[in-house]
Amino acid sequence: MSQFFMIHPETPQARLIREAAKIIREGGVVVYPTDSCYALGCHLGDKKAMERLLAIRQLDLKHHLTLVCADLSALANYARVDNAQYRLLKAATPGSFTFILQASREVPKRTLHPKRATIGLRVPDHPVTLALLEELGEPILSCTLLLPGDEEALTDPYEIRERLEHLVDLVIDGGWCGSEPTTVIDMTDGIELIRRGKGDPALLGL
Repeated sequence: MSQFFMIHPETPQARLIREAAKIIREGGVVVYPTDSCYALGCHLGDKKAMERLLAIRQLDLKHHLTLVCADLSALANYARVDNAQYRLLKAATPGSFTFILQASREVPKRTLHPKRATIGLRVPDHPVTLALLEELGEPILSCTLLLPGDEEALTDPYEIRERLEHLVDLVIDGGWCGSEPTTVIDMTDGIELIRRGKGDPALLGL
C-alpha cells in the first residue's frame, strides 16, 4: 500500500519533502508532479527500483529514461555538452523539455539506451520537483506516468493512488499539473524535434 502526501504546489512543506526524499533514497518508486504532467521516479543508483519503474510502464531501455536535474549545471554533469548545446539548453531550461544527449560516465550504463549510450535529461520548473531535487542532492531517474493502454498521462492524484497503490511506494498530490508531456529534442547529432509537447520548440529555433 503506497503512502499519499498532499504537498502544496507553490510552497512545499519541508517535512513532507524530507520524507519523500527518504523514500526515494531507500529504494522506493514514487509518483510526483512536474511542470508538464505527473511522473514516476526512483533513485538513480537503485537497480531494483529502476526495474520496478520499467515494469509499471512495460518499457525497455529503447525508450529513453530521463534524469530530472535541479539545474543546468547538474544536467551538464550527466551529459556530454559542448558550448553550442549548452547555449541552447540555457535558453530552454528550466522548462517542459526533455533533451536526448550522450551520457557522461556519471550515469550508470544500465540506465542508458542499449545501442546509443544516450539518456534523456531535463530541468523542470515546478516547486515540488525542485524542492525534492534539492533535498536529494542528485537527479531523479524518471519517466512520464503514462500507463500501458492509456492514451494520456494520469492527472488525478486520487485515480493515480487507486491504480498504483500496490505498485509504488508514494504518491505525491501536488495538484493539477496537466496531461501534456514534455517536448523531446534529440541533440546527439544536430538538433531534432522528436515529440512536440508542452515546451515551445521555437525557443530552440525549431
